[in-house]
Amino acid sequence: MSTAHDYERDVRSGARSSSRLAKAGDRQETATRLLDSAARKSYDPRVEIDWEAPVPEDLYGMTPEWCSLYGTQLWEDMTHEQRVTLTKHEAASVAGTGIWFEMILMQMLLRDIYSHDPSTPHFQFALTEIADECRHSTMFARSAQRFGIPSYQPKRWIRQSARFFKATATGALAYGGTLFAEEILDMMQRDFMRDDRVQPITRTVSKIHVTEEARHIRFAREETVRRLRNASWFTRARVRLALGVTAYFVVTSLVNKKVYEAAGLDVNEAVKAAKSNTHYHDKVREGSARTMAFLDEVGLVGGPSALLLRRAHIL
Repeated sequence: MSTAHDYERDVRSGARSSSRLAKAGDRQETATRLLDSAARKSYDPRVEIDWEAPVPEDLYGMTPEWCSLYGTQLWEDMTHEQRVTLTKHEAASVAGTGIWFEMILMQMLLRDIYSHDPSTPHFQFALTEIADECRHSTMFARSAQRFGIPSYQPKRWIRQSARFFKATATGALAYGGTLFAEEILDMMQRDFMRDDRVQPITRTVSKIHVTEEARHIRFAREETVRRLRNASWFTRARVRLALGVTAYFVVTSLVNKKVYEAAGLDVNEAVKAAKSNTHYHDKVREGSARTMAFLDEVGLVGGPSALLLRRAHIL
């Protein structure tokens, strides 16, 4: 049930959205700048990454502080070899979730620009982003393959349920969902790319993704605001709820429980330790903070979805 507080919050959110939109560039001007950026700095993972280089046995697959068990007693009891194995598998699991959502993103973008004028920079940058995402997904898949790790994916029922989302999500929901999934991965990979303890392949993959995703994030932020410009209270409430559900399943799908078995751990014990790991929860909040601040500013955080966001330790 709506309240006076809800109404006032939405009025404030609308004002903040308008303020942010006023600061944003024209859609075509922004797209032109992003196209220029893509022309100056884009990468082909096939040639930028030395896929044949040896894989060091003693380096982590990802920054260990981002591991779901880091900081637990179970982590303290593990051998270095187990920790390395676990971080390689968790990195592959995160990449698998990234591939899943990038495939959803590509379909949403294609639907969104289907009737747009192909001669506009906005249309052309959307296609450029789709091309980037195709390369990123291939890069993620190949990195896991190079480590000799199976293709981890979200649970089957989640992937099947997401078919409805990817077939229907439009406007602020599509771009807001994209923004959340991309930014949390961006925050993780900024740590990976700078960490000398991490595998060279992971570091290079992260650098490429972070560099190119900066354009995608700018694109998604501005489009989210534009699509909310004349949104009603009901539309904002609907988008808030759907975004909360989307964020919940993205975050809770990052670590496939099979990674624990690969590291020689008792799966049930590891899952229990991960669920109560406050260090990992803090890292998730840290990685989500920038996106949550933006979505809150444009009126897309609150209501029933906040319960899901807290349960996933995003808030």
